[in-house]
Amino acid sequence: MRMTEAEFPVARPRRLRGTAAMRRMVAGTRLHPAELVLPMFVKEGVTEPQPVTSMPGVFQHTRDSLRKAAHEAAEAGVGGLILFGIPEVKDARGSAGDDPDGIVQKAVADLRADLGDAVVVMTDTCLDEFTDHGHCGVLTAAGEVDNDATLERYASVALAQAAAGSQVVAPSGMMDGQVGAIRAALDANGFSHIPILAYSAKYASAFYGPFREAAECAPQFGDRNAYQQDPAGPVGEALREVRLDLAEGADAVMVKPALAYLDILRQVRDSVDVPVAAYQVSGEYAMVEAAAANGWIDRDRIIMESLIAIRRAGADMILTYWATEVARRLS
Repeated sequence: MRMTEAEFPVARPRRLRGTAAMRRMVAGTRLHPAELVLPMFVKEGVTEPQPVTSMPGVFQHTRDSLRKAAHEAAEAGVGGLILFGIPEVKDARGSAGDDPDGIVQKAVADLRADLGDAVVVMTDTCLDEFTDHGHCGVLTAAGEVDNDATLERYASVALAQAAAGSQVVAPSGMMDGQVGAIRAALDANGFSHIPILAYSAKYASAFYGPFREAAECAPQFGDRNAYQQDPAGPVGEALREVRLDLAEGADAVMVKPALAYLDILRQVRDSVDVPVAAYQVSGEYAMVEAAAANGWIDRDRIIMESLIAIRRAGADMILTYWATEVARRLS
């Protein structure tokens, strides 16, 4: 039972806010560079990094420029990198996703050779970057995403990524049973030590717009509402998805997007005993950069405030395109 607190004028909360040193000392929420994960894009067949117009400061990297940017992130103290690949050739089944010579597999091998265990190299385990139709799975004759056929593809992609050196696979397609299919494949093929970071609560969000330019994965027809969660969906749906993923063998879970779903993040954090990640997605990044470019906001303060909010809501790890910049600032 809490003791009754004094009231004004005896109680003066401002006493603990008087100086920067005092505020630092009593801060209840802190960021650390090791909690930050940098999403990175690597594109096959380009000779120079390609700027993503809707995300100033973000690039589709060559293998060489990816290595340089990854070194910079590691030196800044960033905890992890997560790779998204754009192949030269796409097809209906996303064949480049599990090609041993695919762009993601080559990039993972590069980074592991360069960085060893200095930073955690993760891979997005999905098909949308690799399919010519832009959806996250293989399609039926009627043009719908075939959940169970897609599980076989995810398992194969995860195996290719693990064989290349990925230290964490992160299935993001929101297919029912995806974690179980990947866990079974990894365990049966000598990769039982590889963790799965499940995109457990991933919403069909308009905040993903700039990412689809960066990863060149916009659906060529329809949308992803039939497999990603509805922002206005049933209360408890996110927690049900989390429970299912944990039952199938997920080692950590994710909420995506972050800022518009802090309530969901808090519910997940309060309900599980595994690490919880949140993805500060491309639209969150782009809005801040655009407003800052117009002189409407204090860019640096907004970045830090948004990350603190995500951390305060319960995220143990934050995927953010500002990871390297913020890690340097924190150091």
